[in-house]
Amino acid sequence: MFDPQEVFVVFVLGGPGSGKGTQSEYIIKDYGFVHLSAGDLLREEQKREGSQYKELIQDCIREGKIVPMEVTIALLENAMKEAIDKEGKKRFLIDGFPRKMDQALKFEEVVVESQFTLYFECSEDTLVTRLLKRGESSGRIDDNIESIKKRFQTFKETSFPVIEYYEGKDKVRKVNAERDIEKVYADVKKVIEAALEQTKA
Repeated sequence: MFDPQEVFVVFVLGGPGSGKGTQSEYIIKDYGFVHLSAGDLLREEQKREGSQYKELIQDCIREGKIVPMEVTIALLENAMKEAIDKEGKKRFLIDGFPRKMDQALKFEEVVVESQFTLYFECSEDTLVTRLLKRGESSGRIDDNIESIKKRFQTFKETSFPVIEYYEGKDKVRKVNAERDIEKVYADVKKVIEAALEQTKA
């Protein structure tokens, strides 16, 4: 669909609560990326009047399961097209995707090859504490201990092989997400700047 020489895609991965959304916001502000959250796109789609995917998405979110990749990839592709056509923006952060190996391969085959994966490393204990705290005010149905445990299990079983696959291709940039936001972002900036510098070369 797109030329990787022209369209710059970074996958953003990390366990639930590792700070992907917060760090992504900083990157957008400083480097003009378009932030596409697979989760947000799916949540918006399930609220959209007349959506053919509505019930399917609701069931998957409730069960902590992964939505069929064709749906997620179609939503991402449409959002990318819109940003390119309307705003002329060609740098994308894709947050919380790919969650599984087949999603990664399919996206790169159908849409565009990614530049690298930005992986926020964080221990399970830290993540549980953060999510339960977030759950006090977020109103999200999946910020409770049962859903959190399910999401961790899913992340370990399905997302981790994606990170290992890209590591084998030297396309993973790890950042220690245990620390406070500013320290994490200082490392993120180094990663982004080095990558953007390379694309100019």
